[in-house]
Amino acid sequence: MPGVSSPPKSGGLLDALERAGNRLPDPVVLFALVAGLIAVASALMAGGNWTVTHPGTGDPVAVQSLLEGSQLRRMWTDAVKNFGAFPPLASVLAAVMGIGVAERSGLIGAALSRAVSAVPPRLLTVAMLFVGANGALASDASFVVLVPLGATLWARAGRHPLAGMSIAYAAVSGGYGANLLVTALDPLLAGLTDAAAKLVDPEVHVAATCNWYFNAASVFLVTGVGALVAPSVERRFGPWATREEPDEAESASLLPAGIACAVTVALLALVAVFILRADDGRWTPVYESMVLLVATAALVPGLVHGVHTGRVRNTQDAAKLAADAAGGMGGYIVLAFAAAQFVAWFNWSNLGMVLAVRGADVVRELGLSSGVLLAAFVVLSGFINILIASASAKWALMAPLFVPMLLLLGIDPAMTQAAYRVGDAVTNVLTPLMPYMPIVLAAARRYVPSAGMGTVFAAQLPFAVAWGVTWTALLLLWNAVGWPLGPG
Repeated sequence: MPGVSSPPKSGGLLDALERAGNRLPDPVVLFALVAGLIAVASALMAGGNWTVTHPGTGDPVAVQSLLEGSQLRRMWTDAVKNFGAFPPLASVLAAVMGIGVAERSGLIGAALSRAVSAVPPRLLTVAMLFVGANGALASDASFVVLVPLGATLWARAGRHPLAGMSIAYAAVSGGYGANLLVTALDPLLAGLTDAAAKLVDPEVHVAATCNWYFNAASVFLVTGVGALVAPSVERRFGPWATREEPDEAESASLLPAGIACAVTVALLALVAVFILRADDGRWTPVYESMVLLVATAALVPGLVHGVHTGRVRNTQDAAKLAADAAGGMGGYIVLAFAAAQFVAWFNWSNLGMVLAVRGADVVRELGLSSGVLLAAFVVLSGFINILIASASAKWALMAPLFVPMLLLLGIDPAMTQAAYRVGDAVTNVLTPLMPYMPIVLAAARRYVPSAGMGTVFAAQLPFAVAWGVTWTALLLLWNAVGWPLGPG
């Protein structure tokens, strides 16, 4: 389909960044390499002047060499145990089986399409930003569905499709640190944060809902600020002369699934109040059950939608949807095995505790405020995200060092995780290593064959800068006022 404007070509800096990023090994290999470096570093530092006092117990803690006999044997005997005990693994798989059924039955794609296409044209931008900012609930489906959908909807409205695609990609990518509901990413990150915090304080518990309030507020920031930036992006692409007609068969009826969703949520609310709530009135069991509650809330309407559309004809079809969703996590399971060994080795070596205490002492002497530390951590997270696009892979590497260090300086692990998520989300739109970049480029080249990554990044930069400034300001305000980041 012919276009009217010519997107700018990719610059030399972006080409250099892509080449450098492509030289990085796969995250599985990266974890294996870093684990090996941990083993070598522990051997070099053991027996030296690397002993600190445990801030909780007052006991001395020294670096333990991983290359001596008993630790080398432990690497083999405990490898499977480390994998089974990896905190995010079970939570993620449980959540994915429920959400995956809703995705593979077609419910999530149809719901996203209907939610955006049903709004008036003048509210199209705000609707796309709002739905995209909540897109992490659908995980991969949000990229697969919303990015091409943005281009299609804008073309139907007689507006430049690359503008719609850019707004959708910005909302989904940047919105990965925002959501009105708990997503599969929340228990994954919280599990890593919890394990890292326990290096310093075994009594600390980080719930999957630890950032829920902040994430929900961030949806409105992403939507509002994005709506202010979007007109400049549209002006950059210019007018579009061709109006694309809709495909009437693209969306099945959502009424049965909607009714099932409402009934399921109502029943789960009764279960939470009358069964899960503790005898003393505490809501902790509800928070600890959140992964299963979310999975169930997605599973039931997903099955109903599948039955209504003919994708689920019997119990075998239903089981296959869940199995396919879990099977799609094969890459994550392999990554989890390597990450679990890294986390365990890092813990055994005591390097996390020693470096955290030493680092905290240095920062304490500098007298930096918590606000400055959090802002610096947002910037660091955003920079690393350009080179390592996987949120879980980065956090598995960063959490064991930064969570204990900032905890010793009085910063709650949930706040450290929130700062990480802001930095990670802001630069998602600027990394050539984003795994969904081929989807973005395919959607763009359908309308403008010459579009490249430079086209994408030039449109995303205004969103990244605006969100980076305002989102960090919101985080610092939250920290200064002392509002809770989330329940549990």
